[in-house]
Amino acid sequence: MFPQLARFTDFGILLIRLMVGLVFVTSGYSHLKDPEARAKSIEMSKGFTIFLGAAEVAGGLGVAAGLLTQLAAFGLILIMLGAIYKKIFAWHTGFWGEKSSGWHYDLIFVLMNLLIAFTNGGAYVLMR
Repeated sequence: MFPQLARFTDFGILLIRLMVGLVFVTSGYSHLKDPEARAKSIEMSKGFTIFLGAAEVAGGLGVAAGLLTQLAAFGLILIMLGAIYKKIFAWHTGFWGEKSSGWHYDLIFVLMNLLIAFTNGGAYVLMR
């Protein structure tokens, strides 16, 4: 219907990368800021929570900047698949959620990271 919009594809992918990066860097930072409290909140060990926080920060920065973009996106997908697993099988959270966010939120980030990986982050990346 609007083929002229296709020229903005790489800009759109850049915006998605920046949003994904912002979400994961801030989430990872919250894990690293107070790992003990965060570990209790997500029912994981403190050591794993620190690892998870560092992985989220590194993946978020990689996706946002376009450095090792596909590797970063696949790493973030693994993190989100772990979150989905935890929500479904440990916390028995529904797709939409009852008391907190459901796993639809995590699935959206899986799909955004798939887009980033499939396009190698678009044209506006620091490293191809």
